Amino acid sequence: MAVLRIFINGRFLSQSLSGVQRYAAEMVRSIDELAGTAALPKSISSAHWTLLVPPNSSSNLALRNIEVAQVGTRSGHVWDQIDLARAARSGPLISLANSGPLLHRDQRVVLHDAQVFKHPEFFGWKYAFAHRQLGRLLALRSRIFTVSEFSRGELADSLGLPERTIGVCPNSAEHLARVHPDTAVLKRFQLEAGRYFLAVGSLKKNKNVQVAIEAMRLLGRTDYPLIVVGGENDRVFSRGETPTAPVANVIFAGRLPDEGLAALYQHATAFVFPSLYEGFGVPPLEAMLFGCPVIAADIPPVRETCAEAVRYFDPTDPRGLAARLNEQIAGGPMREAERAAQQARLSIYSWRKSALALLSSFG
Repeated sequence: MAVLRIFINGRFLSQSLSGVQRYAAEMVRSIDELAGTAALPKSISSAHWTLLVPPNSSSNLALRNIEVAQVGTRSGHVWDQIDLARAARSGPLISLANSGPLLHRDQRVVLHDAQVFKHPEFFGWKYAFAHRQLGRLLALRSRIFTVSEFSRGELADSLGLPERTIGVCPNSAEHLARVHPDTAVLKRFQLEAGRYFLAVGSLKKNKNVQVAIEAMRLLGRTDYPLIVVGGENDRVFSRGETPTAPVANVIFAGRLPDEGLAALYQHATAFVFPSLYEGFGVPPLEAMLFGCPVIAADIPPVRETCAEAVRYFDPTDPRGLAARLNEQIAGGPMREAERAAQQARLSIYSWRKSALALLSSFG
């Protein structure tokens, strides 16, 4: 009897690390741990797993049960549509990062949100147009998954699919539990433990960092600066407005390794999450992992992920955010009940649960 071969789209390993690529990597790690175990559906318990990657990929996933195979000569979407499609034609394909080959007949695709449909202004017009068409075509030929109930509703509406046909496989924050915080980052940016605010995000419009910057200007306290961690991709995203003048209590750190980010979460007065739109909203969970208070935009996906474990503000109101920052400074350390609420939210999510939710579609 022929062994079932299941392929995973590894193009994410040729892309810069952001939330989507992190999701794909952690899902692959979890599938690797589950491969060959009794936890899998019987139909795939003996399957042979292969992660197919393009020539420009880099991988440090240290997989034990999933074979890694470099295929083709191309890169980007062309690799997806030609090289990957050809290499994966003999078995089911799992694509975890918003795209996949249109000609593959048995594919599970994770679309992380409906941003290109609901807010095309957040992207360059070419990217938004191309990904709207790609999403519609994938919805016709593939089994679609996403990361939250909110995104399921948005995608069902945008793609004309019944909600029940879209699976939900959420994000998690467990990846940072493996990281040893590097407190040298505090000295590097001249930060005092417990006396700074943290935001993670670039100047992309949906991240809405500009509101946090304006709130810090209104707060006017140089003894409690805001450090902003994150990079940019202007080729994909439409950049938000940059500050017209430097703000004395705002530090732009750029991209940092996980060890530095973990230390910043661990010692921040609070984590600030001002996003206007998310598919899930991972950074608040990451902050909770380190017992960091969270002040977050009052938007549906964040409510779904965080419930009452965070303090909310209107993401269009910098004065409201400044008031929340003042409250956090005055309120002092996190109370036991607040930490318990964080732990309750964290317990809901795990990469293993999400991998099993996706793999259960094999029945």
